[in-house]
Amino acid sequence: MRWFRNASVVAVAVAATLGLAACGGGSDSGDKPAAQGKGGAPIVVASFNFTDSQILAEIYAQALEAKGYPVTRKLNLGSRELIYPSLKSGELQFIPEYQGAAITTGFGKEAGKTAQEEHDQLAKLFEPSGVGLLDFAAAEDKNTYIIKSDLAKEKGIASISDLKKLDKVVMAGPPECEKRLPCFQGFKDVYKLTNATFQTIQEAGPRVEQLKSGAVTVIPVDSVSPLTGDSNYTVLKDDLNIVPTENVVPAVNKKVLDERGADFATAVNAVSAKLTTDVMRDLNKRVDSDGEKAADVAKDWLSQAGL
Repeated sequence: MRWFRNASVVAVAVAATLGLAACGGGSDSGDKPAAQGKGGAPIVVASFNFTDSQILAEIYAQALEAKGYPVTRKLNLGSRELIYPSLKSGELQFIPEYQGAAITTGFGKEAGKTAQEEHDQLAKLFEPSGVGLLDFAAAEDKNTYIIKSDLAKEKGIASISDLKKLDKVVMAGPPECEKRLPCFQGFKDVYKLTNATFQTIQEAGPRVEQLKSGAVTVIPVDSVSPLTGDSNYTVLKDDLNIVPTENVVPAVNKKVLDERGADFATAVNAVSAKLTTDVMRDLNKRVDSDGEKAADVAKDWLSQAGL
């Protein structure tokens, strides 16, 4: 999910993981010679702490390595609250982002209505920090809400608005969800679900188990989650659009973009051009349901895609 652990929970672990001196340069290392072309210090590719992000980071990292660019991976790090300072300082240099969530969660702004509007908006928000965007992909990974299909059929529930038909609605999610508009806050403020309460369950697995048991009514999952295609669950239509579009976009330190040049941007954009939501759903299933490694499924897809 893109709803992440609180900063206080994982700040120490993330600081240790980053290894500031080991990250290989950044936007504040002006005394170092420019790493023109494909040589120089490794490009530090990062990911958030959920499956989809780790797969995407592996895809871009391996595609760059195949073109001769050195890469260092810093994966499974945590939330934007923890990653953004290191991205802006140049300690982390490349992360596959999600446009809508980056705008609303990363910068606290209301996202645009289309992917292009979001891209233009996010580029302006990142610009003062020395971070640039490359092309966005068609692939989206956005928060989606599911309930049990037997309940949906029994009560005629197809949308979030339809949850008003129930006497009681319990949403289970990570703690951040409760106060975020694209999550439970939107259920209260936009959908006006006066029958809804929130229960904090940090990890995805226990949330699903609580949904299965009927202890909770609805949970947020990624749109690329295998659960969205499981007949036991019904995906609720977000009929009042509390969740923005979430197209994948590479956010890259501008110094790296300048030093590596047009060939680097072309290599990254070629990957984004072939990423679709269906591709990401399949790759996520291979990791989450089938137990394969993110690096292996990334390698397979890149080979099949001719990248």
